[in-house]
Amino acid sequence: MSHIVVRFPPSPTGHAHIGSYRTAIFNYLYAKQKGGKFLLRIEDTDKERSKKEYQDGILESLEWLGLSYDGEVSIQTENVASHTKAIHTLIDAGHAYISKEEAKDGSGVIKEIVRFKNPNKRVVFNDLILGEISVDSTDLGDFVIARNINDPLYHLAVVVDDMESGVTHVIRGMDHISNTPRQILLIEALSGKIPEYAHIPLVLGEDKQKLSKRKGALSVLEYKKMGYLPSAILNAAAFIGFNPGGEKEIYTLDELIQVFDLSKVQKGGAVFNPVKLDWFNQEHMKLMSEDAYIEYVTPFIPTSVVENVDTASLKKILLIVRDRLSYAGELANMDTDPSYTYLYSSNSSLSTEEISNLLLVPEKMRKGTEVTKESTAAILNEVKSILENTTEEDYNTVESIKEKLWSFAEEKGRGIVLWPLRIALTLQEKSVDPFSMLYILGKSESMVRVQKAIDVMVQ
Repeated sequence: MSHIVVRFPPSPTGHAHIGSYRTAIFNYLYAKQKGGKFLLRIEDTDKERSKKEYQDGILESLEWLGLSYDGEVSIQTENVASHTKAIHTLIDAGHAYISKEEAKDGSGVIKEIVRFKNPNKRVVFNDLILGEISVDSTDLGDFVIARNINDPLYHLAVVVDDMESGVTHVIRGMDHISNTPRQILLIEALSGKIPEYAHIPLVLGEDKQKLSKRKGALSVLEYKKMGYLPSAILNAAAFIGFNPGGEKEIYTLDELIQVFDLSKVQKGGAVFNPVKLDWFNQEHMKLMSEDAYIEYVTPFIPTSVVENVDTASLKKILLIVRDRLSYAGELANMDTDPSYTYLYSSNSSLSTEEISNLLLVPEKMRKGTEVTKESTAAILNEVKSILENTTEEDYNTVESIKEKLWSFAEEKGRGIVLWPLRIALTLQEKSVDPFSMLYILGKSESMVRVQKAIDVMVQ
């Protein structure tokens, strides 16, 4: 196989979303698997809409995702000399001509545009995903390739840049299929080598329409700000329209390089599911070491929480909520969200009567056992006795503290023991399990909270 060269050619006309970077990912995976080159070209021929901030965003996004490109970044408008030379070559060979036409803005101004002289032939190419595609170029007419002799348009610029870069494979979205016949005609007229084409399925939103910024698609950098892992974005994006087969779904970048296969890319549109992305991010968080995970999420925690909760307790809290986090940014409301505040604060607006009622085991969990304030206080007193005989070391893991209480819970009934214990520790109808709370609070604070619950029930 000859040396593989692919390119990712984004336009700096806006902040690109995950669908655009899916194209970059497919190109990168293919190049690295084949030992080839992955080139980056900024296609800024749309001078009015192109902005440096968008170009900088592209570079930052690729760096964050770990998609390193080979060589220097190519800027399309900096290659105008080559484009102009190609235009002259086409005109001299009779493949293009200057056409004097009235401007479409109704101003009456006559402009000299450059049109490609269509040979009116059938263009046939073998798409690596879709198979053979045949197009009658007659329908394309003599299409415009430059606004004037020194101002090339997209089709001409792309062809020249690809030829000069030695691009061997063009992997891009299916919305570019209509561009391919034009570009093949230009390559043939310039005596260039036609690359292999692979048109990948469009990325669709949940409404089955093409994913777009206008419809709320987030940019990759917005996902970064929200606290998603780049490895999760890569994994999720790679699986939009591609599946290597089997049950395994969680892949690192190196693993994706090993299994990527254009023949396994689907032909139809592929839906991007944000919920699935959250799942990918959760799974990639699980692959992190405890220290790496803590370092990853800490910047998203409100300063007030970091300053007022001791480091050891905060670490325990973060480890406990790890499995329920979709992305690190969900911790940004940790100082006000009731589903988090109870984990580090015992403040409650509940009245004594409300706490008392909450401590009573719900009927569906009693399994016929009668529950009263007195019986609940008795259960909590026995729990307190067990806790008195624990050591601080017993609170080092959730499992170790669970071992101390589990036999008692089995004997009396799990609901009968664990419900009032959990409420005593959290004062929340919905919360983490009591063993996790004991782990977070430690022996001293846990016993204080259990005693408070007992006092409520014996008043």
